This record gives sequence, structure tokens and C-alpha cells, in this order.
Amino acid sequence: MSIPSSLQPTPQPPRPGRVRERHGRGVRGPSAVPGPLSPRGVAFPGSPAERFDALVLSLVAELEPRWATRWGRLEFAVEETPMIPLDWDSHEVPLATLVRGTGAQSSRIVLFRRPIVLRAPTRPEMSAMVLAVLIEQIAELLGMEPHEVDPRYEA
Repeated sequence: MSIPSSLQPTPQPPRPGRVRERHGRGVRGPSAVPGPLSPRGVAFPGSPAERFDALVLSLVAELEPRWATRWGRLEFAVEETPMIPLDWDSHEVPLATLVRGTGAQSSRIVLFRRPIVLRAPTRPEMSAMVLAVLIEQIAELLGMEPHEVDPRYEA
């Protein structure tokens, strides 16, 4: 006996692939991957780059109320990796850079995502490293010591 076509479920397109675990399944369920059966308001967790950007924004939001009047016009940016010249003689890859503004152009602190992520294997370590890098760059901009910018700074 066959099932009438009107009772057949409509085929759903496959969900976009995400990072899988060793069994090939990955995180499953409506809270992990929104789909037609997920409750409304379940947000997709985002890519690692988006989560890193959100971390930087949250840490800047913590530092901004105290120092925004001193640093003036300052932009924060995230780039994947630094552009290192061929004659680079240091064995360390920079984690961030400060570009001082001139005239109408504002200063900019640029964090490099890949070098930071590769040095910090866990989320708390990455958060602490991003905070330390931000504090160091703000201290350089303001001409202060990092522990004066934020007492949480540990060299």
C-alpha cells in the first residue's frame, strides 16, 4: 500500500554545513541550528569571526565610559591577519596596531583576529587576551601605563 502524495511530507533543503565533531554529527537540535521546527527567536550562533567581533565590542563598551572623553575620536577595527612586510625581522606576529589620526582623520586601534585566536585556546583566555591587548593599545594612545587604564591588566 502506498501513501498518497497529498500526505507525503514536503522535502526540506539541507541546512548549511557547520563544523562537525568526530562522529560527523555536530551540535544538533532546534537550539543549535534554527530551522522550520525551531521556535521563533532562536538566533544562529554566528561564525567564529562574528563571535570575536562581538567580544571586542563588549570589551570596548566596558572601557568606553571611563576613557571616551580622553581618547576623543577613536575607531576600533578587527582584521583577519596583519600585513607583514617581507623584511620583517621579529619572530613575533603583532596582535594589534595603533594608527594615530591626523587632522580630520580619527585614530584607529586594529586587532588581528587570527594571531589572538591561535594564542588563546579557550574562550576565557581569548577574552583576557583581547582585554589586555585593548588596554595596551589605549594606554599607548593616551601615554599612560596599562595598569592605570584598567586595574585588571596583568602583564
